[in-house]
Amino acid sequence: MNLADYDVLSFDCYGTLIDWEAGILDVLRPWAQQAGSPLSDDELLSVYGVNESQAQRDSPSDLYPRILAEAFARTGGTLGIPVSAEWADKLGASVSDWPAFEDSADALSSLGESYKLVILSNVHRDGFAGSNRRLGVQFEAIVTAEDVKAYKPADNHFDALDGVLETLGAPRSRLLHVAQSLFHDHVPAKRHGIASVWIDRRHDRPGWGATPEPSGEYSVDMKFPSMAAFAAAAREARSDA
Repeated sequence: MNLADYDVLSFDCYGTLIDWEAGILDVLRPWAQQAGSPLSDDELLSVYGVNESQAQRDSPSDLYPRILAEAFARTGGTLGIPVSAEWADKLGASVSDWPAFEDSADALSSLGESYKLVILSNVHRDGFAGSNRRLGVQFEAIVTAEDVKAYKPADNHFDALDGVLETLGAPRSRLLHVAQSLFHDHVPAKRHGIASVWIDRRHDRPGWGATPEPSGEYSVDMKFPSMAAFAAAAREARSDA
């Protein structure tokens, strides 16, 4: 695989560019501590991740703040710890506060010199707008769950790429999807025949974190531990082309 063979990069945002696990834990951790729960951060994230994906499947047209609140309530039910409306609303309103990974902005700036950048995100428009201020990048197109009335790994985001590519004047063969989540992104990318790069943000930690274990068929064409490493490889490929 040659990274110089692509013109358009579509990105997952949360987990890939924005550290959603840190943002979620900023709410879940004090809630669990207040309740006297002995669960570790990874245990909290694992329970939460399953409940969020279920909430998204059950209510695909709900905006992400409502999904977050519902997933939190379900997490409390799973753990036998009540979740007040105040706690649920706090998580629901937190998306714009979630931090970017340290390498995201610089990597996107570098990649934007050679590629057209697109976002495929499982959040709402206002939430992504807040996150994009942290990334500081102008994307060619932004496709959110609010736009397609569904959450990845459903096909809607990837179906919407057809219109994006037509607008950009690029064939699907020149598209590369870049994401952390095997469950949310690489499984549907495989279904759609889209080449993909895995940004394995959890390469130095066991488990799946807030992302459920993938249940469908997937494959990745390249793997990097960070966006910085991916951007460096892309620069090298372009310089050799």
